[in-house]
Amino acid sequence: MTAQDEGHSKAKERRHRSTVARLSFRLRRLYHGNRPKALRFQIVVLFVDLAIIALFVVTPVIRDTDYYLTIDYTVAAILSIDLLARAFAAREFLRWLRQPFVLIDIFILITLLWPYTFINFGFLRIVRLWALSQSGNLWRPLRRSHWAEYELALKAVVNLVTFLFLATGFIYTFFFREGSGIEGYLDALYFTVASVTTTGYGDITLDGPGGKLTSIVIMIIGISLFVQLAQAIFKPPKVHHQCPQCGLQRHDPDAVHCKACGYQLNIPDDDS
Repeated sequence: MTAQDEGHSKAKERRHRSTVARLSFRLRRLYHGNRPKALRFQIVVLFVDLAIIALFVVTPVIRDTDYYLTIDYTVAAILSIDLLARAFAAREFLRWLRQPFVLIDIFILITLLWPYTFINFGFLRIVRLWALSQSGNLWRPLRRSHWAEYELALKAVVNLVTFLFLATGFIYTFFFREGSGIEGYLDALYFTVASVTTTGYGDITLDGPGGKLTSIVIMIIGISLFVQLAQAIFKPPKVHHQCPQCGLQRHDPDAVHCKACGYQLNIPDDDS
């Protein structure tokens, strides 16, 4: 290779790196930026995520239909594109890859690509709703509106809904059989809600020691989540305002000083 060819090769490599860097920067601004264009993009992504989660909820109902695989692979393609885009937007790829929310998405993608091989793990896809809540992506648009004070209550609702459908999917997957008393997905959901609320009508029960243990776990966790939801609803409302000194983000609306460090706050008045 001549010196001229080597120079062209290096220039081409620099242009390639520059293109990748620009793409990464643009994606990072879209996924994590605060500009109007980025906010619109984040809202669109959020609605797509919620639509995918809704499909996960109804998957047991549509699993035997002719269009199930089409929907399944379409969702897999969308999730793959989103994962690749987020990977490009990450500053440190390996650190991003080790995040629990990313690992959950990768696991869900595997169940989507091989839906019948991992059919017994399909009910775990609903965990993506919890992951979306914990990552903050679900609440970022909310924090810029007057609904921010309801974030804790909405998080409690998300935790409860996630558990309800996770337990329903587990029951439907492992206890739905002929003569079990569970005729379909709706019966599994009915049993879960009856157990969580400790209503216990007794018209649907799970057989065997495994069924009893499952019922016990559902009731214990369900009661805990209901208490968490009640606390979030009836607690005095808080406002989001980061303390410049200690970083505490939630304060009473009329707080003058930070409860954690005593720093004097200047919380904006929404009415002004």
